[in-house]
Amino acid sequence: MVASAIKTRIPGCVRLQVPDMHDARGSLTKVYQSACFAQHGLDFGIREMFLSSSRRGVLRGLHFQVPPADHTKAVYCLSGTVLDVVVDLRLGSPAYGRHEIFRIDAEKPEVVCIPRGLAHGFYVESEDATLLYFVSSQHAPAADRGIRWDSCGVPWGVDTPVLSERDRNLPPLAGFESPFRYDAKGCES
Repeated sequence: MVASAIKTRIPGCVRLQVPDMHDARGSLTKVYQSACFAQHGLDFGIREMFLSSSRRGVLRGLHFQVPPADHTKAVYCLSGTVLDVVVDLRLGSPAYGRHEIFRIDAEKPEVVCIPRGLAHGFYVESEDATLLYFVSSQHAPAADRGIRWDSCGVPWGVDTPVLSERDRNLPPLAGFESPFRYDAKGCES
């Protein structure tokens, strides 16, 4: 049981279609396999795991942590459907400032693998949704940052999402001084 990878337009960001077996007892899904992640150039020693539950209309993001607490992240949808979005913040990247949108759904097991230097966020399309995140560094409140959800040209399909106070007050992408640098060697997948 090995995941198959789908490259995205953002270097180093990969969608993994994970093995999903069904029989009369139920199902078994292999969400994480270190060898598979390593094969696609994903620096991924898991340090923390989070569950995020949200209701329809909630938009979370676009979030990231700055160095030295920046991290690689893998996102898996346990229930519901979300628009999952990444924005490349790495100076020198051929995709700097561009976004990629993934519709992730519990019915179609996929993992979105997000390298360091990308902002991440999602919008809940279903009645509710639960996401599982694996991250390669511990949460560091002093390193927590974000950019406004509506400042990157992402077609979210909504004008007035449910936002946290923090997310409402994030700065826009324009004027953001990125501490991230693109490394083509670390993005071969």
